[in-house]
Amino acid sequence: MLAQSSIVPSSDPSRPETVGPRRRPTPSLLVRSRRRARDIAEAVLPRSVVAWRGPAGEEKTSGRGGRIALTFDDGPTSLTRHYLAVLERYDVRATFFLVGELCLRHPELVRAIARGGHEIAGHGYTHRRFSSLSRRALSVELEQTRRLLPPHESRRAFVRPPHGAISVTSTLVTAAAGYTTVLWSYDSGDWATEEAREVAERFTERPVTSGDIVLMHEGQTWTLEALPRVLETLRGANHELVTTSELLLG
Repeated sequence: MLAQSSIVPSSDPSRPETVGPRRRPTPSLLVRSRRRARDIAEAVLPRSVVAWRGPAGEEKTSGRGGRIALTFDDGPTSLTRHYLAVLERYDVRATFFLVGELCLRHPELVRAIARGGHEIAGHGYTHRRFSSLSRRALSVELEQTRRLLPPHESRRAFVRPPHGAISVTSTLVTAAAGYTTVLWSYDSGDWATEEAREVAERFTERPVTSGDIVLMHEGQTWTLEALPRVLETLRGANHELVTTSELLLG
């Protein structure tokens, strides 16, 4: 069982809407820590409580074809409409994990995401780590964010903890509130660079596999610039891009 203080370290260490230079932790240390916590949690928690990938990923791992979910954290931002335009051009629907306080500031962007046929879920209200909040504070954050988002159409609502940080307490609180905690099985690494070329090349150097939930971020010019190449790479590998609900719930 996960220790009470177990945390999956940050994969998106910046505050929402931060585009400029920032300090980054060592990626190799983050990856090792995330994997340790993930392996323990996957062994003891059902997918209805915490999900890292879709079931197809356990059956087909050739890297050629299959259903995958593209997800974007930290919106809405001033670049949201540009992200939506690229996705529309490629006829791709994605899942956007949105920060509550940013939704309050930009309700028109939340509506634009919904109009594009994309799935919307919560990413905390203040972008604080769920594992650092009390039970009551976390419950308040979940409810504050829920009120700002369109009704969830799937059988279960989703939430992604800021920085991917989870603990036993935070996971139980989100589950009791009716949420599945959605993390990711494929990290685009767009939080660790400001080079569009590096983001795009990652998808060719380490191919996405069937069932993967892919982590990307809003509010970053380099991610936006890389997105067309990323989508072309995924389509070239015969992947079907679906929402997180479609991947996890069918």
